[in-house]
Amino acid sequence: MRNAVSSEALDQIFRTARTYNGWSDTPVDEGIVRDIYDLLRWGPTSANSCPARFVWVRSSEGKAQLAGLAAETNRPKILAAPLTVIIGNDLDFPDSLPKLLPHNAEIAQKVFAQPALAEVTAMRNGSLQGAYLIIAARALGLDCGPMSGFDNAGVDQAFFAGTRIQSNFICCLGHGRPDSLFPRNPRLTFEEAGRFA
Repeated sequence: MRNAVSSEALDQIFRTARTYNGWSDTPVDEGIVRDIYDLLRWGPTSANSCPARFVWVRSSEGKAQLAGLAAETNRPKILAAPLTVIIGNDLDFPDSLPKLLPHNAEIAQKVFAQPALAEVTAMRNGSLQGAYLIIAARALGLDCGPMSGFDNAGVDQAFFAGTRIQSNFICCLGHGRPDSLFPRNPRLTFEEAGRFA
């Protein structure tokens, strides 16, 4: 049996981790961005499809463009954060299956040729990879501010033009300011959220 990670690690990743709305100006360097990706890429996806694509927005121009496409309440968060990542889902993910699933790529590509199946697979597994990103970032000592209040079509045109990548959600990364936190809301209990069968 494997040992569980420490209680402190579980606190950092889940129990005491929070969604931040304000950010310090401490930069997030490229090395930690690569470390985040190197962790999240190992999370499981259906048929090892790995459909998520990431745009790491850190330039002043990129942040201004993304903020201009966000809901009004989200604009200052994007502008203040040292880094905001756009998580997109690539509908052309089957093109990568010869590399990612070499033993069964041809069959999997035929299955995912069905448009509806490709879309739902990309959304489900791209969302999983976005969640792995949050876990990886928290594990490496960063705070996260995921959000979905933005113009998806506008973001797709601005950041994914000429591709079949569709934006899913965005997430600010950095060192959150404690004064930007809202009171913590409750969560459902085990019994409220599930049951044994």
